[in-house]
Amino acid sequence: MTAIGKNAAAESLNEKLAGLDLAGRLALVSELGGRAVFTTSLGIEDQVITHAIGMHCLAIDVVTLETGRLFPETVNLIGETEERYGINIRRFEPNKADIDEYAAKYGMNGFYESVEARHACCAVRKLKPLGRALEGASVWITGLRRGQSGNRSDTPFAEYDAERGLIKVNPLADFDIETIREFVANHEVPVNPLHARGYPSIGCEPCTRAIKPGEPERAGRWWWENDEKRECGLHVPEAASSSITSSSL
Repeated sequence: MTAIGKNAAAESLNEKLAGLDLAGRLALVSELGGRAVFTTSLGIEDQVITHAIGMHCLAIDVVTLETGRLFPETVNLIGETEERYGINIRRFEPNKADIDEYAAKYGMNGFYESVEARHACCAVRKLKPLGRALEGASVWITGLRRGQSGNRSDTPFAEYDAERGLIKVNPLADFDIETIREFVANHEVPVNPLHARGYPSIGCEPCTRAIKPGEPERAGRWWWENDEKRECGLHVPEAASSSITSSSL
C-alpha cells in the first residue's frame, strides 16, 4: 500500500474507532491483517491496554523497551503482568556498543547537561530498540491520551506515521485519567506501585520524579528542562525532535 493509501486507511480507521469501546477498538485493529504491535511502558494507561489484549486473547504482539535504566518496580511489573494475563512481553534492549559510544561522548549521565545529550540518550535507549520492535509491523498501538500533555492534546485514534511507514493507533486517546483509574479498580489491573507515590508518568529512573500537587501529569519527566512540551522522540517525527533540541539549547 502506498503512503497515500495508508494515510487514507488511517483516516477511515480513525472514524471507525471513535464509536467503539476499548475492547472493540483493539479487536478491530487486530483484524486489520499484518502484524500489530503494542509497545508498553508498563504505565497505568498501558496496563489497561494490556488487560484488554490479554483478556480477549487478541492477536497483538506486546513488547517493551527495557532501557537498562528503568525503576525496579517497573521491571518487576513486567513479570507480574505476564503471569496475570498469560502473555509474553518481549523485551527490546539497547545495544551495548551504542551505550558505550554514548558514555564516551557524553558520560553515562550526560543527559542532565544538555538537551542534545538527553535526546541522544533517548535515541540509544529507546528509539533504536523501538525500530527493532516495530520491524515488519503494519500497525503500532500506543497508550497516548489527549490529557497527558499539551503536546498530545490533538491525539487521534489512528494516524499514518510517515516516518515509520505504518498506521499508529491510540485507543485511549479520549480517556481521561479518572476513567483509567476506575477501569483499573474495577478490573483489578496490576499497576506500578510508583503511581501511588506521586508518579503519574514513569520512564527511566534518572529522568523521572514525583510531581507536585497541581502539576501536569508529565511534569516529572526530564523536569530539569524548560520546554513544557518535552518528549523523548518516540511520538514525534525525527525532524520535530531535532527542532526541539536545537531551539532549547
